[in-house]
Amino acid sequence: MPKITPNLWFDGQAEPAAEFYIGIFPNSRITGITHYGEAGPGPAGTVLTVEFELDGQTFIGINGGPQFTFDEAISFMIGCADQEEVDYYWDKLSDGGEEGPCGWLKDKYGLSWQVVPGGMQEMLNDPDQARGQRAMKAMLGMKKLDLAALRAAADGTA
Repeated sequence: MPKITPNLWFDGQAEPAAEFYIGIFPNSRITGITHYGEAGPGPAGTVLTVEFELDGQTFIGINGGPQFTFDEAISFMIGCADQEEVDYYWDKLSDGGEEGPCGWLKDKYGLSWQVVPGGMQEMLNDPDQARGQRAMKAMLGMKKLDLAALRAAADGTA
């Protein structure tokens, strides 16, 4: 199967965005930068694309201009091992951005992320439907997800 690489459209911010992301995710780096030439359409010498890896996943940021912007129809989910990871990614990615409901946020570049603790899907899809519904109700009242509060709700002890 061919490799799938997300291509993110920026308005002149591809390089600072890539630097922002590689500063958050471990084992990350910029792997290449291309520049516009005399043929354009951007000014010659300015950054056209930035290829970067976030813990082994390749992304390309393109400085395509203001024609397109990010919206919530596309998001990246981060499956976190524990609350410490949830807190870390939530705090880093929401800095300068916007917190949303149910573990969603937009970073300062407008890209949407879901920061989800491990075990979340199991709680929501618990064979005991009442347990799953209690977890869902608790999640719907949160911005950053709180694993202990979700567990307490699921267990009926909240």
